[in-house]
Amino acid sequence: MQRFILSKKHHIALVSALLIIIGFTSELGFHQERIAEWSLAIASVLGVAPIAIQAYQALRVKVVSIDVLVTIAVIGAFLLRNFEESSIVTFLFLFGAFLEQRTLHKTRSAIKELTEMAPESAWKQMAGGEFEEVGLDAVDVGDILLVKTGAKVPVDGIVLAGEGHVNEASITGEAAAVAKEQDSRVFAGTIVENGTLRIVAERVGEDTTFGRIIELVEEAQDSKSEAERFIDRFSRYYTPAVLVLAAIVWLVSRDVELAITILVLGCPGALVIGVPVSHVAGIGNGARHGVLLKGSEVIHDFSKVDTIVFDKTGTLTIGNPKVADIEFYVQQQQSALEYLASVEKESDHPLAKAIVEHLGEVRTYPVGTTEVVKGGGIIAEVDGHTIAVGNLALMEHAHVQVPERAKEAMARFAGRGDSLVLTAVDGELCVLMGIRDQIRPNVKEDLGRLKKMGVKHLVVLSGDNQGTVDLVARELGLTEAHGHMLPQDKSAYIKKLQAERRIVAFVGDGVNDSPSLALAEIGIAMGSGTDVAIETSDIVLMNSDFSRLPHALGLAKATANNMKQNIAIAIGVVLVLLFSVFFSEWMNMSVGMLVHEASILVVILNGMRLLRYGRRKS
Repeated sequence: MQRFILSKKHHIALVSALLIIIGFTSELGFHQERIAEWSLAIASVLGVAPIAIQAYQALRVKVVSIDVLVTIAVIGAFLLRNFEESSIVTFLFLFGAFLEQRTLHKTRSAIKELTEMAPESAWKQMAGGEFEEVGLDAVDVGDILLVKTGAKVPVDGIVLAGEGHVNEASITGEAAAVAKEQDSRVFAGTIVENGTLRIVAERVGEDTTFGRIIELVEEAQDSKSEAERFIDRFSRYYTPAVLVLAAIVWLVSRDVELAITILVLGCPGALVIGVPVSHVAGIGNGARHGVLLKGSEVIHDFSKVDTIVFDKTGTLTIGNPKVADIEFYVQQQQSALEYLASVEKESDHPLAKAIVEHLGEVRTYPVGTTEVVKGGGIIAEVDGHTIAVGNLALMEHAHVQVPERAKEAMARFAGRGDSLVLTAVDGELCVLMGIRDQIRPNVKEDLGRLKKMGVKHLVVLSGDNQGTVDLVARELGLTEAHGHMLPQDKSAYIKKLQAERRIVAFVGDGVNDSPSLALAEIGIAMGSGTDVAIETSDIVLMNSDFSRLPHALGLAKATANNMKQNIAIAIGVVLVLLFSVFFSEWMNMSVGMLVHEASILVVILNGMRLLRYGRRKS
């Protein structure tokens, strides 16, 4: 019976409203006081039923809830035959709960949108080679799936065949379609806008990046910050205190109506709901913008950060070295490049890959005997010639003369932060290349935004040489730069900053920087859903877009401020109501409940403003 009544709360509120209208119409319009009295009395009994059940359930677990205060107040008003106030109070309380539920539902819309993006079926290749539509629970790792135009990618996987463009907004927050071809990685929940892809499943179900994003955001929205835990503790003592205050007022004044009015006015509803709604809306906004904030405590700590430490490679820079400078010292430039490409295609070194990518489609030759010189490079036989590719130490080892103008160019390239690669053919220097990682586009502007938000210290730590790190720091306007840093050195440096009482956030790629991500107050991973990034960090920028970092910090500050605003509104309203009951003649139960419910809506609507944060900027 209790469950049935609680399930019909909204219907009871509607019936109560009709009975109240009948009651006041009968009394004011037709002077039928008997009908009015019965209508309002029935409305009071109907309205208090679900409230009383909730109060009873709370008392069973030794909690004096808001429902207990309202139930006692309504029963008191009913016994005093003040049916107008008892009926209006119950209706306003139920109607407020209805509006509260509806508006809170909107703050969780980001999660609803995410879950609606989840695919429900897949076209799976069967034993005979044909494709058949099956439920997702029938898809296993290693299965081959077909995804057509307009369909959702059902799993995380690798493209085996086909080409197309995929909308990855559910993962990255960016609606721009991304080109996919053979060997490209695709994620569950993304949508193929055009083309047809045949993929092999790597992760299925809850193990996919999309599944884990939903899980983590839901966990974050259900988590509680220290502020929320404090308010829970406060309410546990505050609500009984209101009961005691009402009892004291009754004992002193012998005015029962005044005592039960205090019960209604002292309800801390807006205080209880104000912080959670800000929390939920802030995390929902982050989910929409490709920023995964793991809980309310993360928001609180991040909003106070005064120092952000960056790993260089893959964070401030793209993490993909490119040929930036090149000089030739022979006439036969094309043949020298062909020999260079032949040697570098045999290597997996990042610099070799950068050179091969830069040279593109050039003629290559079979590579004969090779000699790898540790810390220098490689010497190989190509098309009857001896080719040496490496640094200055290798040239000295191979007795290659380096002309003066080449030495000047090397100094110039090194001054720009280049890694140097020299190529000699048959003992003659032919090519000098400067290779460096490229700074991410618009990073300098994004760092400027962080400074404007109150971040005082921007620090870069890198395993690269100090000269290169200094160049990056000067170009980006960072406050500190430290090179030759191993992972344990980075962790030690973060401990040093924390010892100086700085609140530190560390931004890394989520793979090599796991110790630092875990050690800092806030670990921020640049990564498209990598395992280590999601598990180790507190915040994940799902599309590795650096511009999301200022958005995340601004959102954290806005959310923290919004929580404070809601607390101030809630406490202010309660104080004004309690003051008014003693020092004004217009305050009564009905007006108090109306103001009380209005304050709940105000804090909810204030929290919902966070859903629109950054809309113009992103």
